[in-house]
Amino acid sequence: MMRRKGIAVVIPALLLLASATDARAGAAPQARLGAVVAADPTDPPDQGGQNGGQNGGNGGQADPNDPNNGGQNNGGQGGDGQNGDGQNGQNGDGQNGQNGDQNNGQNGDQNGQNGDQNNDQNNNQGNNNQGNDNQGNDNQQAVKEGPVAADFVPIQQAPAKARAQQGQNASRGSFTSQCGTNQNEHHNPDNFIVAPGVQNGAHHIHDYVGNLSTDGFSTDESLAAAGTTCARQDKSTYFWPVMRVRQQQDDSNQAQQSTADGNVGRIVAPSRASMTFLGNGQSKVTAMPQFLRIITGDAKAGTNGVANAKASWTCTGFQNRALTDKYPICPGNSQVTRVLEFPSCWDGRNTDSANHRTHVVFPDQQGNCAQGTQAIPRLQMTLTYNLPNQPLAFAVDSFPEQGHAPVTDHADFENVMPENLMQQVVNCVNSGRRC
Repeated sequence: MMRRKGIAVVIPALLLLASATDARAGAAPQARLGAVVAADPTDPPDQGGQNGGQNGGNGGQADPNDPNNGGQNNGGQGGDGQNGDGQNGQNGDGQNGQNGDQNNGQNGDQNGQNGDQNNDQNNNQGNNNQGNDNQGNDNQQAVKEGPVAADFVPIQQAPAKARAQQGQNASRGSFTSQCGTNQNEHHNPDNFIVAPGVQNGAHHIHDYVGNLSTDGFSTDESLAAAGTTCARQDKSTYFWPVMRVRQQQDDSNQAQQSTADGNVGRIVAPSRASMTFLGNGQSKVTAMPQFLRIITGDAKAGTNGVANAKASWTCTGFQNRALTDKYPICPGNSQVTRVLEFPSCWDGRNTDSANHRTHVVFPDQQGNCAQGTQAIPRLQMTLTYNLPNQPLAFAVDSFPEQGHAPVTDHADFENVMPENLMQQVVNCVNSGRRC
């Protein structure tokens, strides 16, 4: 009996000694069920919510050994991707029980590796009214039907365009880069500026002229190495959402994805496409830096509001009238025309910014650039189409939830001109010539 009692005393003592040794060696104690568990700091920040969060563990009874368990790892810092939506907070969502936010699934927010795609790579677009192609929600948002009959009005009902006043030092010339009308049928649903490295980041199809290589994975270097449809080796990339005749069949390679995103009908290329650089109403212009990126319009203006809605719609022969929130019904042989004006007051330092807007802004109503910015050549895209002149017959591609509202029209540009060509642009604009 004494021998058995001695053994019973020795075994617990050995267990206590082993526990103390583990503690000195830095072994982590087992987490209590339901306790807050800190995220692994070695986890990369761009796993779309899978490992997001410093404290993301209030999702309920998470399995600490399962990195895909939404309850343990959803939320917190970067919980919705590279830069994070931030809506799940430092302590996770915790409202959906054992597996955290069950709407977000195995990998947190199903918007994936690039975070909440409605907020763009830097969480500055969409919800902040600062976005352009703010990437939708990976088909998480329901398709809104549209357009509707009220989206169409006769061009004669459009208000007259205000004439811009020009000062004594205005730059009155222009330079047009001859780039064609996308005869190569260069199309894809990408946007490398606001959704870099993402396929179908735009959830609508873009027309491209200029650079032949542009897709979601383009970089400054890849664009500089590619060919172009433009004359004079202008390798810039110019792109915008396609127009469609809605009652005709989509015979493109992207038809299945387009249908899923709510964009239906035959894609119609412009009959004419003008990429023209204009001057400033109050001053001379300076050269754009190479690789300057500029966006115009707001692809989510239907829900964000019209603060950044800069595109206008008109008809040939009626260019003195324009609409921003309606499609024009053009009379007779007149053609539907989109005019996309780009901002032209550059901060003098940056080729891009977090929201893709603050580095290049619009001048004021008198044409003056804000203090700290300088005037650069102003890009104006003018796109003309042969379309049926009747309501509901045509529409621009849009995000699924935007209902093809005309106010969502937008466009993108990156300057990849050779420096000597950009200097020709500046000289033409400042001297008052048309080149």
